Amino acid sequence: MDALVCLLQLLLLLLTLPLHLMALLGCWQPLCKAYFPYLMAVLTAKGNRKMERKKQELFGQINRLTGASGKVALLELGCGTGANFQFYPAGCRITCLDPNPHFEKFLTKSMAENRHLQYEQFVVASGEDMRQVADSSMDVVVSTLVLCSVQSPRRVLQEVKRVLRPGGLFLFWEHVAEPRGSWAFLWQQVVEPTWKHIGDGCCLTRETWKDLESAQFSHLQMEQQPPPFKWLPVGPHIMGKAVK
Repeated sequence: MDALVCLLQLLLLLLTLPLHLMALLGCWQPLCKAYFPYLMAVLTAKGNRKMERKKQELFGQINRLTGASGKVALLELGCGTGANFQFYPAGCRITCLDPNPHFEKFLTKSMAENRHLQYEQFVVASGEDMRQVADSSMDVVVSTLVLCSVQSPRRVLQEVKRVLRPGGLFLFWEHVAEPRGSWAFLWQQVVEPTWKHIGDGCCLTRETWKDLESAQFSHLQMEQQPPPFKWLPVGPHIMGKAVK
C-alpha cells in the first residue's frame, strides 16, 4: 500500500510539476496568500448554506456565557473572511486572529454586514503564538477549519487553554482524516503533498480528535459529520466543544 501511495504521489507531482517548482523557488507562497481569501470567500459561503443548522446549534451555546453585562469576549482563530460572524449572538466582542493579512478587506465587509457584534481588533499572528492575547482574557475561542493548516495543533490548543478563562468554551468544527486502511484515506495520502500548496498548508490526513483528547480540557464533547463537499478530497468533519 505504501509503495502504491508513493507511485501515485509521484504521478500527481509530475502532473502538477510547475506548481511544485514554484513552491520550491519560493514564488508560490506569496501568490497563494493573495488568492486564497478569494477561494475561501466562495467556499465558506457555500459551506454556510449547507451547515447553517449545525452552526446555529454550535454557536448557540455562546448565549449561556453572557453575564450581567450581556457581553462575551470571543477570539476566532483563523477568522478568514468572517463567515462565522452571522452565527454569533449579539453582545460578542470579537478579536480576529489570522496569519494572512489579505483577509482583512473581507473581514471589513463581514463586519459591516454584522453590526450586532462589537469588533475589538484584527491580530495578524499564527495560532501557535498568540502573545498579543492576554491570559484568561477570553470567554470563547472558535476554530473552524483551522487546525488542519497550522504547524502544530497541540501548540495551538495549549494557547487556546492559556487565553481562555476558567470554564471558558472552545468551539470547533474541523475536517479530519478518513479511516486508516480505507481507499478514501489512500487518496488523501496521494493528494496531500499537492493539496498543501493549493490549500495554504491544509493537511488532509490529520487525526485532530487525538490532539483534542490529549489537550486535557476539563470536558470534551464532539460528533462526526460527513464532509459538505463530496467533490473535494477533504474528509469527515468533527464538531463540538471543549471546556477549560
